[in-house]
Amino acid sequence: MNREMTIRTMQTADKPAILRMMRVFYDSPAVDHTAPDAVLEKDIDDCLSDLPFLEGFVIEKRGQIVGYAMTAVSYTTEYGGICIWLEDLYLQPEYRRSGIAGELFAFIEAYYPDAVRFKLEVEPENASAVRCYKKYGFGTSPYFLMTKER
Repeated sequence: MNREMTIRTMQTADKPAILRMMRVFYDSPAVDHTAPDAVLEKDIDDCLSDLPFLEGFVIEKRGQIVGYAMTAVSYTTEYGGICIWLEDLYLQPEYRRSGIAGELFAFIEAYYPDAVRFKLEVEPENASAVRCYKKYGFGTSPYFLMTKER
């Protein structure tokens, strides 16, 4: 790993910086719909809690937070084991295309050594993100994702 870069779990002091990045991410075309600040704050609070399904990570470069990621744990019966959803992945624009995503993916895979599958969602129009994810071993799924919100 790059010595100028650190990936670590979220801490309470990170909340303002993460919230600012989440607001940019959730207001961008990379996300299907925006989310109110209350939801984003709850996401961060859940990452910081002992909730076993969600984990938050920060990416620091020279001591400055330049990105964040959130993962959710599920089970895949199709592959018989733990599935890690990369729920959020955001890097500030000036840090993209620098190899940080690859280091983050390697970190996440090492953090969850028993996981048999890793999943993420991406808008097909986000060609840059699609290329990045393919570069690091992600492929498109033949399944059509369906959701129901309450």
